[in-house]
This record gives sequence, structure tokens and C-alpha cells, in this order.
Amino acid sequence: MTSRIARAAAAGAALAVSAAALSACSPGAETTPDDVITIFIPQGGDGKLDDNGFTKVLEENFDVDLKFETTTYDGAAAGEKRQVSLASGDYPDAYMLIPWVDQFSNEELVKLGSQGVILPLDDLIGEDTPNITAAFEKEPDFKTMATASDGTIWGLPQWNDCFHCSYPAKLWMNSAWLKTLGLEQPGTPEELRTVLEAFKTQDPNGNGKADEIPLSGDVGSSVLPYLMNPFLYTASGNAEGAYPHSLGAQGDDVVLQPTQDEWRKAISYVASLYQDGLIDEAAFTQNGEALSAKGNNADAVVLGSVAVMHPGFVRADNPDGRYTQYDAVPPLTGPGGDHTFFSGDGSAGGAAFVITNRASEAKQRTLMQIIDFMFSYEGHMQGEYGVEGVNWTRPEEGDVALDETLEPLFKTLRPAEGEGVNNAWGAVAQFFSDAEFRERQVYSTELYKPEGYERRLFEATKLYEGHESDDAFPYWDVSVTGDTARELGTIQTNVEGFVVRTAAEFVTGVRDIESDEAWAEFQRNLADLGAERYVEIYQEAWDDSK
Repeated sequence: MTSRIARAAAAGAALAVSAAALSACSPGAETTPDDVITIFIPQGGDGKLDDNGFTKVLEENFDVDLKFETTTYDGAAAGEKRQVSLASGDYPDAYMLIPWVDQFSNEELVKLGSQGVILPLDDLIGEDTPNITAAFEKEPDFKTMATASDGTIWGLPQWNDCFHCSYPAKLWMNSAWLKTLGLEQPGTPEELRTVLEAFKTQDPNGNGKADEIPLSGDVGSSVLPYLMNPFLYTASGNAEGAYPHSLGAQGDDVVLQPTQDEWRKAISYVASLYQDGLIDEAAFTQNGEALSAKGNNADAVVLGSVAVMHPGFVRADNPDGRYTQYDAVPPLTGPGGDHTFFSGDGSAGGAAFVITNRASEAKQRTLMQIIDFMFSYEGHMQGEYGVEGVNWTRPEEGDVALDETLEPLFKTLRPAEGEGVNNAWGAVAQFFSDAEFRERQVYSTELYKPEGYERRLFEATKLYEGHESDDAFPYWDVSVTGDTARELGTIQTNVEGFVVRTAAEFVTGVRDIESDEAWAEFQRNLADLGAERYVEIYQEAWDDSK
């Protein structure tokens, strides 16, 4: 990997704003007074932003009244509501979003900027925003990521240097079941098959019932990347086609991985596991909540292994201790090697924060001061975590930072039930969270206690570090602009979404991966969707970037 930027501006082309939405934006709609700022923002949990402790801090510090147009943390619903907000012509002064829920892509920023709907921030960032300026200087990639393909800073992304997020294609396996059956963690695809077969047939939970699920996952964390990477490099994809995850590289050549024989062999392997009942039938359709219901099944432990980023599918309050049973399995080694998918840091190109043309010059200055405050240590701690002494505290003697080589900076607290709630904005706070900040946080050294969860993730992720693939296509270093970007947006959405859906169909038997006719039809489908042009666009852009 040559860049720490996880997702290129070009990759966001799939989320381009519709012409209908843009045409509906009317600059003539009424705005609120200068001391009343309206914000479109996701609202999570039980608390309301109107009554939030951090909202009150901002209102008092900047002598402003914040009014919110809220959406949920559900990506599909949030994205739709954001588009409706824009299309209404009566949108707010600013949008503050969460990258992993829904944010503005590069293509959206360029289009909305050219329409005058959102305002450039270049001239608003400088001496009056010392914390943002310092962040740009400390992490030059952050400024690069904030700069759209037309050279303008239309908005700010969040910078979240999350180590465990950078390797999302993990496998968590029940070590207690392995011990019961006298097995070791698998190291190859066939060893994994042996383990899964034992989970299915040898009653590792000891209840005398055939209720074990050897391997599961959910639609947000596909089982495919972990299982396919031993055969060829496979990135974690998404049905929306926001990123070119089906692309790989062979030397200097961009390749579409699903056109390769190794991709077929990988899918064939996964399909064989599914056909033998070793993969949960719901793995390609259930959401995280449904997976968690299985992980916390009251009758017995039923999950043998789960392909997700982290083991949040089990709660710590299960009396049988299952919370402590799941450990990460390193990348498997197969005929294609031991690839893993490295997504870079947890940040994404595009923007989570933008100012619209509803905002007066006074509001623009106030909004930038608010964001700059969030980038300060004080603002970051209050915005993401809450009140000092209630939600977090300074380190004490003996406290150990996540990275034990660093000096501890702070630690979060667990207030008594009913206390310390609704004090912070959490993930929606527009923060700058670099690796040093994250890894100086204090966590318990007891990995299998809730307070040691982040350290557990940190240590587990080290098993995947160093397995990054030379066959990864570095789309994060590639920029596609103008009419070509608009063309790419459609093709990418079609190709990537089709690959995700068809891969699941091959695995579940809707399509027969062993059939040459079905395989040939799949290749024709890809061609009809513009696969050749898809590769060509990225090849030209990659060549130009060198």
C-alpha cells in the first residue's frame, strides 16, 4: 500500500446526485437568522440532540441556537432522507454526517458545488481555524482526502485512523469448541472445512442437538473475502457499488477479478461449504441484528465461527462466558497465497461536513469555528465522549495505553446506569482522530473483559497485518473526473452490485458455479454491463497517476 487514504474520490462516483435532486434545489428558499443554524444530522440512541450535553456546550460557546433535521444510523434510510432533503429545495445551513452511515461522495461534492448548493471551504480554512490547519499539516493525506477531484475543498471528511477497521475481513472462531473437539485453529481452506464439519456433526456445545451453525455472517460483513482470499485477492465489497472492490492488479494492469479462473475456484470452494451445510443459509441475507440474535441465543451457544470485523455478535452479559470464547483466525493460506483485505485507515474520501448556500457569511464563520473546536482536544473529547469525570477521565498511575509504547492520554468511564447519558454526539462529531490519539487511549489489559475490548481488537488485528496483497488495485491513489467520472458512476454501480449479488447466487446454488454455461453467461452479463470500459477507465486513470 502506497497511500494511507482508504478510499479515493473516484470511488464515490457511484453515489452521484440525480439531476432531479439538483434541479429541485432552489437558492431562494427562506433562511433562519444568523444566530439560528440548521443542521441535517444522524441521531442515534435514546437521547435527542436538542437536549444533548454537547449541543448545549456548542450553543453556549458560540452564542447560537442549533436546530436539527435528523435521520437514522441506517445507511439506506439516511441516504434516502439526505437526497430528499436536498431535493426539497429547503435544505439546512449545513450537513454533518457519519462516513460509515452515509456521506457525500466526491462526485456529489463536485456537482453540488458547481450548482452553488454547497460552498467552498478553502478560504474559510486558515488562521481562524488553527486546529483544522494543524490537522492538515500533521496528516497531509487528510488535506488530500478533503480536496475534491476539481481541486476544491467542498467539505471535510472525518479522519479516523482505526487500526482494526483497516482489516475488516476477519474470522472469529469459538476456541472453546476447538478445545472440546481437540482441534487447532485452521490454517488452510481444507483445514477450515475439517473444523466446520466437526462443528456441525460432533455436538461441540454439548446439548445433544444438531443446532450448531459452523460459520455465519451478515450482509454488512460478507463471508466471501475471508474465504476467497486464499485463492485470489478479494476485497470486501458492498451491494451499492461505492468502491471498485472487484478490481485487482497484475503488475501494472488493472484486472476484474471475477473474470479470472481463480475467482471461479474460490467461489466453488465456498459453494461446496454452503452445500454441505457448513455456512449459515442466512449469511447472505440477515442483518447484524439477526446475527446477534443467534450469537446471544438463550438456549445454547450455536455459532462456531463468524466472518465479521469484530466479535460484537455476542454480549458480555451471557452467563455461560461465550463472550470470551471467540478468537480471530489468521488469514488462511491457499493455492493463491494468504492475502487479506487492507482498507487503509478508517477514513473515507468525500465529506461528512458541508456548508450550503443557505448559510450567511456569519453562519459560515460560526460553523467553521464549531468544527475547528471539534478538532481541538477539548472539543474532541466533549464531542465524541462527553463530560470529563463522568464519561472520561485523565490517566492514572499504572494505566496502559492501547499501544503500550505510548504515553496514556485518557480513558473512558462506565457511569452508573441512567447517568452520563446524552452527553456527547459520538460518531457524528466531526473529529480528527489520528493513530496517536486512538492508540494513547487507556484500555484494560484483560482482553476478555468488556473494558479490554478495544485492546482485544487491536491484538487480533495484528494477525492480519503484514498479509496485504500485491494484487490489490490502489484505487485510493486514482482520480477520475468530469464526464468520465459520471460515466464511471453508472458502470461501477452496475458492475459491483451485480458481482456481489451473483457471487451470492453462485454460492447458494441459484446459479451453478460448476456449469461452464452458467460461467459463460456470467461473463457475458459482465460484458453487457460495461466491464471492459470499467477496467479501461481505471487503467487510464491509474496510468495518469503514476
